[in-house]
Amino acid sequence: MTFTAETPTTEAAPARAASLDTFETVSGPAEAPAVYPRRWLGLIAILAATLLNLLDASIVNVAAPAIRTELGGTASTIQWLAAGYTLALAVGLLTGGRLGDMFGRKKVLMVGLVGFLIASLACGAAGTIELLLVARVVQGAFAAVMVPQCFGLIRDMFGRDMGKAYALFGPMIGLASIAGPIVAGLLVDADLFGTSWRSIFLLNLPLGVAALVLGAKTLPAGAPVTKGLKLDLGGAVVAAVGMSLLLVPLVEGHELGWPAWSIAMLVAAVPVLALFARNQVKRARSNRSALIEMSVFKKRSYTSGIAFVVVFFGSITGFSLAVGLFLQLGLGFGPLQASLAMAAWAVGAFIGSGASAGLAPKLGRKVLHLGLVVMIAGLVVLWFQFGAAAAPGTWALAPALLVYGIGMGMIFVPLFGIITGDLEDHEVGSASGLLESFQQGAAALGVAGLGTVFFSQFAIGGGAAESMGAAQLVTGLTAGLTVVAFLVAFGLPKQAKADH
Repeated sequence: MTFTAETPTTEAAPARAASLDTFETVSGPAEAPAVYPRRWLGLIAILAATLLNLLDASIVNVAAPAIRTELGGTASTIQWLAAGYTLALAVGLLTGGRLGDMFGRKKVLMVGLVGFLIASLACGAAGTIELLLVARVVQGAFAAVMVPQCFGLIRDMFGRDMGKAYALFGPMIGLASIAGPIVAGLLVDADLFGTSWRSIFLLNLPLGVAALVLGAKTLPAGAPVTKGLKLDLGGAVVAAVGMSLLLVPLVEGHELGWPAWSIAMLVAAVPVLALFARNQVKRARSNRSALIEMSVFKKRSYTSGIAFVVVFFGSITGFSLAVGLFLQLGLGFGPLQASLAMAAWAVGAFIGSGASAGLAPKLGRKVLHLGLVVMIAGLVVLWFQFGAAAAPGTWALAPALLVYGIGMGMIFVPLFGIITGDLEDHEVGSASGLLESFQQGAAALGVAGLGTVFFSQFAIGGGAAESMGAAQLVTGLTAGLTVVAFLVAFGLPKQAKADH
């Protein structure tokens, strides 16, 4: 799931009003915003672009074993198929929103879409695992260019009616999480025209072309929002190096026996990331454009929110990969059978998201604790199931996964609003974008960390009993991390910012 926001600027309103395509003035108070006449058609294009990112962030987990069978590779290769995309997305999001401010959101969205589609075609045509991994990283980078523009364009087109547009995102995310893995399983199993797993990437082409054509005709042209803004490319490079130093040894270390270079990279990640933080502080003090609004780190509630995001999203992403690997590599399920076995998880997330929309305004932070308790209950049941003597059937895990998904969905909707509850208005945009970067970085770390734990207990071809032991260990660790998230949540604001 990908959300982001942008830093408000005092120059934004006049720049937009003067440059958007024809608007209709709303009758009423003078301060009422203009209404963009083609906003609903434009929203369809934006939803299509957002859907591309949502699908490609998740469907590869279903197809990973089939990819490995055809192109070869090791256990770490499977982890990199997911982690490479999310790492590039995490780093790119630090600058993606800024590009829209500098060059115009529609223009940057179109560039991001074209790049994403070219990368998708490269993924579908890749003849070696190395080329596929490179194409996945490029995909993530262009997704980081594309996604931030979607939310800025919604603000431009809908003004005070943004809530109507955002109301469509929750159901869409839920449906994508349900349909994505199932569609991936169907496509891989169907092997249309001999494309096998390649079809999951080629599916992006008609959807993306439709988004391009519709977006070109309906989205507001928009001039640059902020004048004189410059990208901190040096800071982005340092951040990418630091995160790579952290991630590469986590993915590769176990399989290679933790050589000296892997330990050295982990150690080196600390000063490099510290250098990035120091660079951001210096730029902020000298009134130069920085990637991060450093003032947000002065608030304990926000730093607690970062810790929560890292633990929560890292655990659920790593756990998702481990369950998918257990079903396919351990129990021998096909892609479709595995996706159906996990469908209850996505259905639960959809139900939980709907429930939390009504509960969050009343309960505030308590809804997070409630969701985490529900997640832990599901994990406890799964832990016992993975410890049983007999391997589970297709639907045996469904009840526990449904419960786990309901708890997870209860957290998705209100989380970022609660974390930013104590921030000033001018800090919210940068803080939300930074949270999204941490979310994607945590997803990459979760895949690397829990994926490594899984493969430390299970060798590919090791059989059902061995895979059940590995799945039980990962489930226990996930439950422990969920308990940590429960404790960290006490440091968050009691209400979301919109509820103050």
